[in-house]
Amino acid sequence: MNYFQFHIGDYKSATSHLSNEEDLAYRRLLDMYYDSESPIPLETQWVARRIRMDSDVVSLVLKDMFTHTQEGWRHTRCDQVIADYHEMAEKNRANGRKGGRKKNPVGSQVATDSQPIVKATINQEPITINQEPVTTKEKPQDKPADVLFDEFWKAYPKKQGKDLAKTSFAKRKVSKELLQQMLLSIDQQKSTDQWKKDGGQFIPAPATWLNQGRWQDEITTIGKTNFMAGVL
Repeated sequence: MNYFQFHIGDYKSATSHLSNEEDLAYRRLLDMYYDSESPIPLETQWVARRIRMDSDVVSLVLKDMFTHTQEGWRHTRCDQVIADYHEMAEKNRANGRKGGRKKNPVGSQVATDSQPIVKATINQEPITINQEPVTTKEKPQDKPADVLFDEFWKAYPKKQGKDLAKTSFAKRKVSKELLQQMLLSIDQQKSTDQWKKDGGQFIPAPATWLNQGRWQDEITTIGKTNFMAGVL
């Protein structure tokens, strides 16, 4: 999301107990949430580096203003705003596919619910202006994007938030070439200590991984330990 409404009164009421530094951290965390359209990752040090704040302050604000889940730190208000945004975007896309709202010429007859306008054509049965054209709907399995996403989902080790992940995958407009890069990166990151420890607790949610472009993380080897550059 590039835009969200900011209610000054609600914000002041909810954050009056925060210090100046905590207030700044909270605002930056909200920006990260809306920009990625996903929960704040559980790797607090990584998050603190990205928003340029002290990790102790970030940890305190997360525990105070967000809810800890397996997918990350969630925020009820943010989730609702994001959901409303996608619902409205889908309605706009649906209207666009239908050609938008039709304009009536000046002086022409306007259709009503009880009496639609009828246009007669030569050697053709009359049709109404509100009759939608007959189209052949694509079967879901015929859509290349769905096939690519299914390959990604099968390879990613954490099966959480599939709908959010599918939305993030579509936003990336993933090609076959990019998918191969992602699959290679997933295979490499599976072998890192960061993803192995604590039963995979620190593996990002799929939507988070996609939104943050984590397939581009550099993996370096020090002794017998693997690190993903930028995570710590």
